[in-house]
Amino acid sequence: MNTLEQLLWTFEQPDLEEIIVATSTAPRGVRGTMETPLADEVWDTDAILGALVGFGGSRHVEELSSTPRTWTARVVGLGTISVSATQVRKKVEARFRLAQPVAKAAPPQELKGPARSAKADSVFPVLTAPPPFETSRLPAQRVIPSAPASPPPPPPSSPSEVAPPSVTRGPSLRVDTPTRIQRPVHHTTPLLFEAIEAGPSIELDLSPLSPLAPPIARPAHAPPPPQLLPPLPPLPPPPPPPPPQAAATAPAPLPPLPPLPPLPPRPAAAPAVAPAPPPPAPTFETLLANARAAKASDLHIIAGRPPLYRIAGELRANGPVVSADQVERMVLPKVPDRLVNVLVEQGSCDFALSDRTHGRFRVNVSRQQTGYKACLRLVSKELPTVESLRLPEGIGAGAHHHQGLIVFTGPTGHGKTTTMNAIVDLINRTTSHHIITVEDPVEHLHPKKKALMSQREVGTHTASFGSALKGSLREDPDVIVVGELRDVETVRMAVAASETGHLVLGTMNTPSAARTIDRLVDLFPPGDQPQIRLTLAGGLRLIVSQRLVPGKDGSSMHAAFEVLPGSMPLSALIRDNKTFQIPSLQQRGKALGIVRLDESLARLVVEDKITLEAAKAVAESTTELDSLIKALRTPGARA
Repeated sequence: MNTLEQLLWTFEQPDLEEIIVATSTAPRGVRGTMETPLADEVWDTDAILGALVGFGGSRHVEELSSTPRTWTARVVGLGTISVSATQVRKKVEARFRLAQPVAKAAPPQELKGPARSAKADSVFPVLTAPPPFETSRLPAQRVIPSAPASPPPPPPSSPSEVAPPSVTRGPSLRVDTPTRIQRPVHHTTPLLFEAIEAGPSIELDLSPLSPLAPPIARPAHAPPPPQLLPPLPPLPPPPPPPPPQAAATAPAPLPPLPPLPPLPPRPAAAPAVAPAPPPPAPTFETLLANARAAKASDLHIIAGRPPLYRIAGELRANGPVVSADQVERMVLPKVPDRLVNVLVEQGSCDFALSDRTHGRFRVNVSRQQTGYKACLRLVSKELPTVESLRLPEGIGAGAHHHQGLIVFTGPTGHGKTTTMNAIVDLINRTTSHHIITVEDPVEHLHPKKKALMSQREVGTHTASFGSALKGSLREDPDVIVVGELRDVETVRMAVAASETGHLVLGTMNTPSAARTIDRLVDLFPPGDQPQIRLTLAGGLRLIVSQRLVPGKDGSSMHAAFEVLPGSMPLSALIRDNKTFQIPSLQQRGKALGIVRLDESLARLVVEDKITLEAAKAVAESTTELDSLIKALRTPGARA
């Protein structure tokens, strides 16, 4: 396979502007608007990442993403090259451009004048022998001639005047050398990417040696000899000792100094404490396991924040901060292929995730200011049942209807889907009906029991809720379950199905039962509202509104229900557009199976499951809540 070095040297070809290296594609070059192949070998992802690390991008390779990472490096003998690299899933692409080519070497300046002589050439036949390193790509050395040499001294007049051997200084050459280590021409190591800077000037003495100095033999490829300096002048003789003085005038000897006290022993140096290693980055599986262990309802993975777990209605941070790259590596591979374009174009997508160890999750992935974010709703491993949720009797009775409309309402994240799936499981266990569910996405998977289950997911098995409901009417269904009644088309098809002999179950995000009826009517144009009131008056079977309240232990949630079954008084109020009188009907309609939200909250407070403050936070009337709690605590009232 061609190495990155061989590809980069193709920049010496004329008109080559860019080199592109991509996964599963042969390297190619760009000349103007045309792309031409540079080699036949196909590069894989590991080879490209390894080449980018050798190109000085180890820090950038760890942060590759769909956003281009750009840096530059200096290639010895070629120039400055900029690279722009991206990575989308398992595909890597790198683009190289020659940003600043190296300047061509200028020929060395020829020495002129009396400073150069034939005798100098005889002493130094080779100034610098070419070493076995690549020197053709180095910048040209600058040669600066110095001042002419002084005339040689006159010959001695007699043998006694012969001076000791010395070296006569002549003209010198000043050579500016680059401060870098040369590399062999035929190397197998990665390219050297470095910046070349001017180094210190070196003075080389090129004058002929004195005739009295013996010749110096050195190999042809040896470096130039060190600079020869004239011998140092002889040291002056030591001064004569002072004359001895008389013994009578000699000073008395000084007493000896007392010995120094011993030094105290040095304390042993404490061993250096190594810094604690940084905590390892959490994995996606670890976060799922922690969410299950903490009994959280939701898990938030957001760039720039530690993982957040919603426990008992509150978000609690636990663990190290997760970077944007870590979120991408954890979340993006989980996005189904069919939703990749949706995430890119719309910035958000929803899907279900199944894990053999940690169970099933409803996932939302979106983009925000610091990067990607994932919100995972934990779906219980065990299918919820009416008995496990301890639902009121009026809710379980809704499974016995053969036709009509049942709506489960409440704020987002308060268990509407869980309660609805408990009713679906009851129908699946006790009847032989054909149940069709349309969800986005499918949360609970219903196993095969007595009934026939057909679960469809929007985006995977059908285009929309409306098209799925329209098609389901021809599939001989008995029960139709709609994940969410969110638009006019879906509500119109659901109401029409409830009129044609089917039991339709759906959810809505409304705060109370009375507001649910108003929302269903207000979705339609004013001209269609009288007709929809008549349809709801005759087909509405049950409205269940619920709220999840934090438990007294701080780690559990308890459901408070509002149950409004269909009845003749309720039908009359809907038909006559007097839904504002529904709260009055709820106060006096206990015999009709009506359960108010404040009554359910009061019972949870009396049973010591929730606190009074938590109950008042969601109660419709705090004054009436206090009265109901006082009545329930009266002896004999609970029975």
